[in-house]
Amino acid sequence: MVLGPKEILRLVKEKDLIKGLSDRELLNPESCTFDIRIKEISTLKGEAFLGINDRQTPQHVLLASYEGKEGNIITLEPGQYYATESIETFKMPDNLFGIVKPRSTLFRSGIILRAGVIDPGYEGPIHPALYNASQIPFKLEMGARYIQVFFMEIKGDLVRKYEGQWQGGRKHALVKERQN
Repeated sequence: MVLGPKEILRLVKEKDLIKGLSDRELLNPESCTFDIRIKEISTLKGEAFLGINDRQTPQHVLLASYEGKEGNIITLEPGQYYATESIETFKMPDNLFGIVKPRSTLFRSGIILRAGVIDPGYEGPIHPALYNASQIPFKLEMGARYIQVFFMEIKGDLVRKYEGQWQGGRKHALVKERQN
């Protein structure tokens, strides 16, 4: 079952489900999703590897960040891939998970979003990726609402909640490491 905005706001107030929500989301949420804002955008540098037991991810090289004011605009060039970080942070309870989707302006402009789910037990910001699949540059202002999250309830007990190495919002693993 998808949670409605009144239930999400209750969990925000009582359980710190989402910290740092904008006033718009706190006072007048629209539909069944909550809009999430962009804090940082980076390019990738280095090597990447995913094996049976080990992994390594590239370094995130910061291009721009939100400093609490309007006007910091970055251009997403055609054919380029970008890693992002949300302003808002999450504290997921054991009985919920979040699904991340793009705001329609992104896909209407040729921008593809890649994101995993927000697992039960995860705490921290999220790091969706953006890819400009269009033939035109796309301008994005830091602090803008760029993605939306909806929450679904989990029926039954978990075997194990999220305890992975990305807990707390870690961005990359620069050297090969053992996976949990």
